[in-house]
Amino acid sequence: MQDTTLGARIAELRKNKGMTQRDLAEKMHVTDKAVSKWERNASRPDIGSIALLAETLGIPVEEILQCTSTAVPKNTGSVVRTVRAVLKSVGLAMGVATVALSALGMLDERDGIMLLGIGLACVGLAALSGADE
Repeated sequence: MQDTTLGARIAELRKNKGMTQRDLAEKMHVTDKAVSKWERNASRPDIGSIALLAETLGIPVEEILQCTSTAVPKNTGSVVRTVRAVLKSVGLAMGVATVALSALGMLDERDGIMLLGIGLACVGLAALSGADE
């Protein structure tokens, strides 16, 4: 079997049987909204209903279990950009804090090195998370 999401496989098998989402929902004793969520990979069938789902769709349980559970999230890029921005901001904040506290005479050498180390670690993690877009 190819690398198919569970939702895509349910939709494909349901359509091949000429069933609507409502038809499948009635046989599964759930709502058509639940079936819609399964097919969109927004949720999954309850583990206790997998056998009934397989029987209703005319496939072995093993075939359902071999499907990947979800599709790749569509907002992954925005999450990575957000994390990268936060890491850069923390790095900048550590640098500013080091300079300001040093100027005020409120920072000893050891604490200054620690703050700069945290800042550099954050900037390094941001750089490792990928190139700027």
